[in-house]
Amino acid sequence: MAASGSDLTAAQWQLILDAWGCCAYCGDEAAALQKDCVLPISRGGRYTLENVVPACRSCNASKCNDEVTSWMRSRRLDEPKFLLRWVSVLRELRTTTA
Repeated sequence: MAASGSDLTAAQWQLILDAWGCCAYCGDEAAALQKDCVLPISRGGRYTLENVVPACRSCNASKCNDEVTSWMRSRRLDEPKFLLRWVSVLRELRTTTA
C-alpha cells in the first residue's frame, strides 16, 4: 500500500465508512466492508480519500482491477446512482476534512 502513494488515514477511512454506511457498489448494509480503489492501483489509482470507497468482499473481489463503470455495467449495478452518490460523498468528506 505504501508503494501506491497511499495517504489515507484511519480517521479518513472511518469518515468514508460513516458517509457511505454500506457497500458503495451494491448497497449491502450487512456485509463487512473493505477498502476499494475506484481507480485501481494497477491503473494509476491510490489509497486516498477521493479514490477509496467501502466495498463488500464480493464486489471488491469481482471488480478486481476493472474500470468501475464498465464493471458496474457488466454486473448490472446502478452506475449512475453510484456516480452521483460518490460525488455527493466526496463533497461531504472534503468539507469535513478541510
